[in-house]
Amino acid sequence: MAIRIYGDAGSGSLRRVTTAAKIMGIDIERVKIDLFKGESQTDAFKARLNPHGLTPVLEDEDTILWEASAINLYLASKADSPLVGRTAKERFQVLQWMFWSGEQWRTFTTTIFGERVAKPVMGQPEDEAVLKYAEDRIHGAAKVLNQHLEGRNFMVGDALTFADIDIAAPFSQINRAKFPFGDYPHLMAWHNNLLRTIPAWAETKAEVDERMETFLRSVGVTL
Repeated sequence: MAIRIYGDAGSGSLRRVTTAAKIMGIDIERVKIDLFKGESQTDAFKARLNPHGLTPVLEDEDTILWEASAINLYLASKADSPLVGRTAKERFQVLQWMFWSGEQWRTFTTTIFGERVAKPVMGQPEDEAVLKYAEDRIHGAAKVLNQHLEGRNFMVGDALTFADIDIAAPFSQINRAKFPFGDYPHLMAWHNNLLRTIPAWAETKAEVDERMETFLRSVGVTL
């Protein structure tokens, strides 16, 4: 059985996995889970694939794995991929930034996405206090990234790693959620370089954009 990846094309987390799989040359079978229709929230999905009702989820024979970072590390182990880093030192640095991204970066962009995109879709008002808190945390993290990325094309070493993919993921929704990344020139230059030099990252951006814009039009929401 091919490795199956369950997810929604509008998801930045799924994008991390599909990008990595393309780069590593790993064939995956994509199984569409429509998050907007609540398909990940069914009892069957939670019982068999992810009790949290979230995607992406990997299924490889008797292995079920959730969390995009864990999935990517699993795929990399099969391909012996340098995306984990080329040396022992780089591997620990990659893991450092992957963990940092989950705790200091993506959690707050996800909060902003919920306020500025999900709530309008549901006809709910934004919570300004929540937005201010999340944006303050994003500014703090972006300052760290901006300083780190000065004079660099990649987060670790001189080639793409999972550190880049994890930290770049929120750019999938930058225009819709209005993340304040534009204040940080080295951060923006780094991401623009990824779009220019990593074809898989540009390809998956187009997929996310098409999915999100089609959905927003279907529900009559203009952001």
